[in-house]
Amino acid sequence: MGKVLTIQPVTRIEGHARISIYLNDDGNVEEAYMSLMSLRGFEKFIEGRPAEEVVRIVTRICGICPWMHHTAANKAVDGCFGVTPTLTGHKLRELLQVMAHINDKILHFFFLAAPDFVLGPDADYSVRNVMGVVKAAPELATRVVKMRQLGQMMIDRFAGKAIHPIAAVVGGFSKPMLESERTRLLKDAQILLDFSLYALDYAKNNVFNKYIDVFRELGVINTGFLGTVDRADGSFRLYDGRQRLMKTDGTFVDFEGDDYLDYIGEHVEPWSYGKMPYAKFWNEGFSLDLDAPKGIYRANTLARINVCDQMATPKAQEALEEFRSEFGRPAQATLLYHYARLIELVYACERIIELLNWEGITDTKVRAKVEPKGGRGVGVVEAPRGTLIHDYTTDENGCIKEANMIVGTTHNIGPMNMSVKQAATSLIKDGNYDETILNKVEMAVRAYDP
Repeated sequence: MGKVLTIQPVTRIEGHARISIYLNDDGNVEEAYMSLMSLRGFEKFIEGRPAEEVVRIVTRICGICPWMHHTAANKAVDGCFGVTPTLTGHKLRELLQVMAHINDKILHFFFLAAPDFVLGPDADYSVRNVMGVVKAAPELATRVVKMRQLGQMMIDRFAGKAIHPIAAVVGGFSKPMLESERTRLLKDAQILLDFSLYALDYAKNNVFNKYIDVFRELGVINTGFLGTVDRADGSFRLYDGRQRLMKTDGTFVDFEGDDYLDYIGEHVEPWSYGKMPYAKFWNEGFSLDLDAPKGIYRANTLARINVCDQMATPKAQEALEEFRSEFGRPAQATLLYHYARLIELVYACERIIELLNWEGITDTKVRAKVEPKGGRGVGVVEAPRGTLIHDYTTDENGCIKEANMIVGTTHNIGPMNMSVKQAATSLIKDGNYDETILNKVEMAVRAYDP
């Protein structure tokens, strides 16, 4: 008859998920699935709405990364209306979107992932949480909380709202930046950069080195990768650029966001609520077979630092070089998402300092003239959980006629299932399992930050 092990809810993720592990009569893993509720309905209920309203509505898709949906939607409506934002409006959008990445990475690494490493994956579940980290490392916890608050308040002070934003508008941005705002933001950004370097150093010494064997073994799968790179030199980008789809051997193809349908298909399995994107450009079909996956690629932090030729800022580039000397390119170990997340944290802090030092950042020309009309636009940005695609078509009145969205987590639904199966299969033998083993299966999911 076998047995089914159910982990519900999967803990310390930014959503809701269930893991089902099917054991055969010998107590070994026959199959394993992870399911999550990814259907939100936004593609349908924004139909008929004026497109300029939609950029405020879609921020409700995710309370953790509303800025990414806000900027992607604005870029998509720009395309529908055929408007090019002013350069300053474009840079202000990037500034806020990249700034939002900082808070998200601090949240995930220290609040959600850290208990597995600061306390250990075998610590009792009653203390293996953020409060356990506070007790075990109070100075670290205090600094982390202060840094995340600082990042949130930087956004709140300038843009008015850190969550569910309204500051970006079709054609650019809603308000210029004052010199006094720039000066204060620049000072705070330097504090965050100093913290990001400290966080990376702390993790290398207390997490990555200590648990290197776990990193090299748990949830490891072989896949392709998707991310955004600079059109000119292939360097790392979060807000704007060309999409790069990399195969397992490191070869890749670049394409513009408008053409994503030529490269990415969407598949549905009967046991899953979510769409599973796959690389149809490879003409290999779709398969989650661990030994011979077809069309499977991953998004999110590890994917982005795999596909880029280099980081676009100096400290992040130093970190990338050290990472690649140890793990190669493309790196496949799933838990390396955590390492990549902290490299991105350094980049994000460096990038907002660059933007704040750009001579035109306080220019008052922040929005181009906009006239609603019919058209199609695709807005692509990198959300913390992966490449975010908003694809809109408007009618002659500028109202949404059709919409398609691929959110960051969706890219990783297939790979997360593969990592869960790999982890469960490698850890559960002859019916022997315990709470530590089941937590390690959760860790394979947690690395993706779904």
